[in-house]
Amino acid sequence: MVQKIAFVTDSTAYITEELKAHSDVYVVPIVVISDGEAYEDGVDLTSEQLYEIIRTEKEVPKTSQPNVERFKTLYNELKKNYDAIISIHVSSKLSGTLSSSIAGSDQAEAQVEVVDSRSISYAITILLEKGLKLAAQQVDGKLIANDLRAAANDHQNLILLDTLEQLYKGGRMSGTQFLLGNFLHIKPILSIGKNGELGVVERIRSEKKATRRMITLIKNAYEENAVAKIGIMHANALEKALAIQEILTAELPGLEIVIGEVSSSLAVHAGEGAIAIFWSV
Repeated sequence: MVQKIAFVTDSTAYITEELKAHSDVYVVPIVVISDGEAYEDGVDLTSEQLYEIIRTEKEVPKTSQPNVERFKTLYNELKKNYDAIISIHVSSKLSGTLSSSIAGSDQAEAQVEVVDSRSISYAITILLEKGLKLAAQQVDGKLIANDLRAAANDHQNLILLDTLEQLYKGGRMSGTQFLLGNFLHIKPILSIGKNGELGVVERIRSEKKATRRMITLIKNAYEENAVAKIGIMHANALEKALAIQEILTAELPGLEIVIGEVSSSLAVHAGEGAIAIFWSV
């Protein structure tokens, strides 16, 4: 029997036009909270509105995972029309969204295969696209979920922040670190590791040097692992993304490059001007 499979994710994922149009893909929005108001990422808060809030408000916006009831309601609806549900979410080390998804499936008494992407953004996109391809080949839902869990080990990424201000405002950096970093023009290159946690790869002085270093690291990965496709995600920094694309296209023939914007719920933490590059090995 061919299974009809629903794919669920959250709004930290980069949702391409193809995924938006796909009838079997469902996105649950992360909640962004600013000045006591709660907004649903991608529903009633645009990225333009978020950046305006970041620029003008003293208090940094906060994010909250979708509540259990939201997942319960969705799963109750989906189990009427689908034989299997696969739910792929932002790293459980970075958000409680995955736990809300599991609790929602338990309350709905729905058989949901929950997959921890152990990453964010375009890394989730890669898993979604892989899952949909396997479903089109009539692979069983449990097998697809197990395949995606294994594929989550193959993700690699580099993240370059334009400013340390969001980390400081969000309480992830001390005042001394913030002042010292700004004084020295430190541009940290970050990465989400295989354990799903965010860490520092290198601390480099000046954005130009940091960008150059990030390009070198990507070229190394391309040569060592025959990487065929990458996603360059940006936080209102299209010109930066295009400049990196131009260099990589010239130096790495055959490399497919997707450019997109990070969601509002990620931009809250990364800050305007950030660049993140994702690929799978």
